Amino acid sequence: MPRRPRVFLPGHPVHVVQRGNNRGTIFFGPKDAQNYLDWLREAATEHGVAVHAYVLMTNHIHLLVSPETAHALPRAMRHVNWRYSRYVNESQGRTGSLWEGRYRASLIEADAYFFACSRYIELNPVRAGMAATPAAYRWSSYKANAEGKADPVVAPHQLYTDLAATADQRAMAYRGLFDGALPEDALGAIRDAINGGWPLGRASFTALVSRHAGRPITRRKRR
Repeated sequence: MPRRPRVFLPGHPVHVVQRGNNRGTIFFGPKDAQNYLDWLREAATEHGVAVHAYVLMTNHIHLLVSPETAHALPRAMRHVNWRYSRYVNESQGRTGSLWEGRYRASLIEADAYFFACSRYIELNPVRAGMAATPAAYRWSSYKANAEGKADPVVAPHQLYTDLAATADQRAMAYRGLFDGALPEDALGAIRDAINGGWPLGRASFTALVSRHAGRPITRRKRR
C-alpha cells in the first residue's frame, strides 16, 4: 500500500517523532546528543523551520516545529537525519538504517494544542522515569522555555511571546503551565494524532487541512 502523502501548512506547528530502528538506541552519549542538536539547528536555519520545543530520548526524539513552507520540514529532516545517521554509523562501527522508517508528523492547531503538545514533549523524560522534573533533564527545550536559558535551537512561537511582556515573565508564565498534570484526554489526543499522522485540533481545523490537501483527512474510527 502506498504511503499517505503528508500535508504541511506553512506557519502551522507540527509535532514530529522519529524513532530508532527497532526502537534501538540512537544517542550513545552527550557528544551524540549535542551533535544532533547542532545539526538540527543548522538544518532548521537552512530550510526555514522554527523549533519551539524538543526532547532527545535514548531511542527517539520529539520536536514541535513550524515550517515556513510546505517543503521546509521534509528537507530539514532529510538533512539532519542523513547527517546524524552517517555520523552514528561511523562512530559506532555499524551499518544499515539508524531510523525506524520515516518520521511521524501531526499538524497541530496552535490555539487549541500548542502548549499541551509542548508540555507533552518536555515531560517525556519524567513520564519515562528518567528525571524527577523536566528541569532535571539536560536534553530538552524546557530550560529555554521555562527558565529563559539561551538555546540556539529554540525559536519562540508567537503564542509563547504573547504569554507576557518580558522574557522573565514569559518564562514564569510558562513554568506555571506545568503546575498541574497534563489531562489524560490531551495525552490521548496527542498520542492518537502522532501515531496515526492525523491533524490535532478541532473539526474546523481538520476541515482546513482537508481543503488544503484536496482530500478528506480524518481520523479513522476504532472498530
